[in-house]
Amino acid sequence: MKSIIVKTALVFFLAVTAERSFAQSGNFKAKNPYYSRTVTTPLKVSNAEWKKILKPELYQVAREGATETAFTGKYYEFDEKGTYFCAVCGNPLFFSTSKFATTCGWPSFYEPLRKNSVVYRKDTSHNMTRTEVLCGRCDSHLGHIFDDGPNPTGKRFCMNSVCLDFVPDAKKK
Repeated sequence: MKSIIVKTALVFFLAVTAERSFAQSGNFKAKNPYYSRTVTTPLKVSNAEWKKILKPELYQVAREGATETAFTGKYYEFDEKGTYFCAVCGNPLFFSTSKFATTCGWPSFYEPLRKNSVVYRKDTSHNMTRTEVLCGRCDSHLGHIFDDGPNPTGKRFCMNSVCLDFVPDAKKK
């Protein structure tokens, strides 16, 4: 009986571990040598190289500036505690404590994790003038920033879920 319980627990642990590994590597069609959650040195990688590594849905949004359909992203109504990283390169982007509920259709934050976690670029596409938000490490398109967010910044970083990886905070015992 004990060996069945131990085997069941082992199978469950391996399944959970495999699921987490798959979820974190699910954006890649090939091994991504540029992905690191600790290295923040800026990358200079060609779009041709990224296209070999990233899955099409991530490449389209992150490297071609597309936008995922509103209200469909996995992190839109997601409220776990943890840290959001760039799905392309692993750069730390946002703490969950800066995430807030919104009706815009995309996960929104009021400030980045570090000042240089993101960079900004003027976007005049679609006959609008907006400010695009890019990863501070790999220059991947993440979303846009607007001046209608909550205190303390008044900013709304409107991000595409596909461009984010989430790592939950460690559980305290």
